[in-house]
Amino acid sequence: MNQLDNTPSTTPNCPSEAAPTQVLFDGSCPLCRREIALYKDLKADGEMQWVDISACTYAAPSGLSKETLMRRFHVVTPEGKLLSGAAGFVHVWKQLPGWRWLARLASLPGMLTIMEWSYRGFLIIRPSVQKLVRRAEKKPR
Repeated sequence: MNQLDNTPSTTPNCPSEAAPTQVLFDGSCPLCRREIALYKDLKADGEMQWVDISACTYAAPSGLSKETLMRRFHVVTPEGKLLSGAAGFVHVWKQLPGWRWLARLASLPGMLTIMEWSYRGFLIIRPSVQKLVRRAEKKPR
């Protein structure tokens, strides 16, 4: 896991503000866009910053490449910790109503490992599923 400098700056006599959770997602992926849209519609417990890393203006943090970030789901916690895959999803789910039950499920012994294996399996078929979704989006209704 990488640590990113995401700590808020503090000035004397000014209250410190917590950094937001940064959700790094592939906006060029139709599945990712749909899932993030669902999350954005919910009132999160903490501040969430939704970062489309497919945008040409996005610059990856030092030590990471945009290509690496595009391969998996990533989250930067308010403390600056980089989480990826199932651990990243669980961090987001903990903050969203209607999804917290999945975060609780992940706390069971061995469950996060099973979720990570499942996510890795999904990543293998993701390109094919994306093609199907793109085709479905192009069909007239």
